[in-house]
Amino acid sequence: MTEPLVKICGLQGVEVLKSMNSLPLDYVGLVFAPSRRRVTAQTAAELIAELGNWKSEPAPRPVGVFVNPGLSELEELLRTVPLDVVQLHGQESPQFCAEVKAAFPQVKVWKVLSVAGRNPDAGDEVQPLLDSYAGTIDALLLDTYDPQERGGTGRTFDWEQIPLYQQAAAKHALPLFIAGGLHPDNVNELLDGYAPYGVDVSSGVESNGSKDIAKMTAFVERVKQS
Repeated sequence: MTEPLVKICGLQGVEVLKSMNSLPLDYVGLVFAPSRRRVTAQTAAELIAELGNWKSEPAPRPVGVFVNPGLSELEELLRTVPLDVVQLHGQESPQFCAEVKAAFPQVKVWKVLSVAGRNPDAGDEVQPLLDSYAGTIDALLLDTYDPQERGGTGRTFDWEQIPLYQQAAAKHALPLFIAGGLHPDNVNELLDGYAPYGVDVSSGVESNGSKDIAKMTAFVERVKQS
């Protein structure tokens, strides 16, 4: 089994990023969708520049989080913000994902699927859904469904549904990340039970709405030592 990858999402300040620069992170997430964690293109460029000073090697790769963007929005932002990954967290279709891959070959495309309550018919629905995205995305991320928020809710979904998505993703060799309500005290349960390719955390490493270096350190250490 390969070591799980770790993404910490919702970074907003250079000083916070500097405090993290010895952590063996794989990805940092920058939110461009409407959110209290949203950053401007200028701030994002400053944060990405700071990744050049990372103490551990390799430095984490920057992921931009979007909800139902247009190609023109992505084009304008990518002119000044050198993202490695575009993470699509809305209702983006397979056709749109294919258009993003074709228009911006320098970035990877991750698609987020929101998982609601237990669905007895999920087994019949998941494989056709992932088949439709085959060849249009580079990775899949599962997050907790919420009618108002796109991520960062602090709530888990029913993890017993994960194997359905793992099996469907494996057919197309799609890496599967898990998000939604993760924190230092429950991430090992997830890793032990389901061994995802990677994990994505935001609110679970915050205190009073801000990133907490002690929580981030504990989270990363528990994943990397799992």
